[in-house]
Amino acid sequence: LNITILMSQRFATDILIIGGGAAGLAAALHLADLYRVTLLSKGSLESGSSNWAQGGIAAVTDPIDSLECHESDTINAGSGLCHLNTVKTVVESAPLVIEQLSKWGVDFDLSGNEYHLTKEGGHSNRRILHVADATGKAIIEVLTQKTLDHPNIDLFEDKVAIDLAKRRNTAGQFTCTGAYVLNKVSSKVEVFQASQTILATGGASKVYLYTTNPDGSTGDGIAMAWRAGCRVSNMEFNQFHPTCLYHPHAGSFLISEAVRGEGGVLRLPNGERFMHRFDERKELAPRDVVARAIDFEMKRLGADFVTIDISHRSQQFILDHFPTIADKCFSLGMDMTKEAIPVVPAAHYTCGGVTVDLNGLTDLPNLYAIGEVSSTGLHGANRLASNSLLECLVFAKRCSEHIKRKGISQVDQGFIPHWDESKVIDSQESVVIAHNWEELRRFMWDYVGIVRTDKRLNQAMHRIQLLKEEIRDFYGHYKISNDLIELRNLVDVAELIVSSALKRKESRGLHYNTDHLDELSETRDTILKP
Repeated sequence: LNITILMSQRFATDILIIGGGAAGLAAALHLADLYRVTLLSKGSLESGSSNWAQGGIAAVTDPIDSLECHESDTINAGSGLCHLNTVKTVVESAPLVIEQLSKWGVDFDLSGNEYHLTKEGGHSNRRILHVADATGKAIIEVLTQKTLDHPNIDLFEDKVAIDLAKRRNTAGQFTCTGAYVLNKVSSKVEVFQASQTILATGGASKVYLYTTNPDGSTGDGIAMAWRAGCRVSNMEFNQFHPTCLYHPHAGSFLISEAVRGEGGVLRLPNGERFMHRFDERKELAPRDVVARAIDFEMKRLGADFVTIDISHRSQQFILDHFPTIADKCFSLGMDMTKEAIPVVPAAHYTCGGVTVDLNGLTDLPNLYAIGEVSSTGLHGANRLASNSLLECLVFAKRCSEHIKRKGISQVDQGFIPHWDESKVIDSQESVVIAHNWEELRRFMWDYVGIVRTDKRLNQAMHRIQLLKEEIRDFYGHYKISNDLIELRNLVDVAELIVSSALKRKESRGLHYNTDHLDELSETRDTILKP
């Protein structure tokens, strides 16, 4: 027996944070003055979804606005499924989040001596603080630098979590003790042991063929927590952003909600406006309404796209407010200061996720989930624009405070067995992974997209079961790779989405099923238990 096959590099830490976006970085900074923190990012820190957030952070900072209005807007967008206590907690915490970010060094745009505020769909007032049209990037840059400078934070890039580790305590209850992690550089599996583990891995939008998100949104944390025995909630509510740039070389580039907030109008390819036929709020209706309207018109006309037009605003206004978007369009031969630009809906945000309490604690002791990976009850059936970065930062703080209050125990070096690769071989069949990856994302787009039917959902579930069996066999016989880990997670998440969608016999928020068009009088979360 080759003993080295059974051995894996082992790390021990107080706090293990999996995910290097806004939630993970903020949690690390809140905890590092008391504990040794290890933060893992599956790629570079710039590759996460937070870095791509253009719009900003919703917070009440204007005297003419109110906490009650922000709460009401959030609840209305969530179609009756928001948890009122969570909404109140997050909205009331928002001004403190802005204060903390400013202390850390985030310079929000000003108008005179006041914050410059924009308005987005579903908001009754201007309350979006921003840094031009690249707020997420600005926040990530500041938090990353502070994390790199902190002596108690060890930051590792190119580390892909495979599964959570757990053991039974003296009371016979399972607790989380860390994770098994693939080192993408060495292709070796490493063991990270920790007293407390925080999932901050983002959402699962890459389960769909077209997405606004970067490569990281593969549902890793949701799938790992599910396999570890945690409940998940409301996975049927997948937000499709109405306006993703349509161009063969654009990639997953988002046209911010703020473009519509500042007067951008949606038009059919012939130049005709259409949103007035779907909602009295027109372009400022919530995202689910706008995305369905665009989807309907594209299917009705057989069109590949619609357009968004803000060329009626001055060139200087557009370049001042949307420099990132304008530069991207210019690079593709389009001038948004003079012409409408083509857009299509794309999968954008996972409103459900791992079930957590108001401290971000999951069903598995010593395991927390914060940010898009979690289901806190804030978003209900549809997330209000610019509440996502807010949720990340509020729960990073609450999770950290909960850990500080309860304290941590020393890590037992013998808790987690080494990773055993003695019975697997190198795969020569990477084409199988690529084919399954493409098939899964395509039928999820076709069958479980913006508009659903029972028949399509059942067809999708049948395909998922076949794929899952094939992937399970592949996982059991071959050495793991980044692509295989992500594919395994995506098929688990796809099953959770379809299972949840089949359980909801109504149309509500982001879940629109033509076989169940009416909204039921009773509101309840869809909760799945392993």
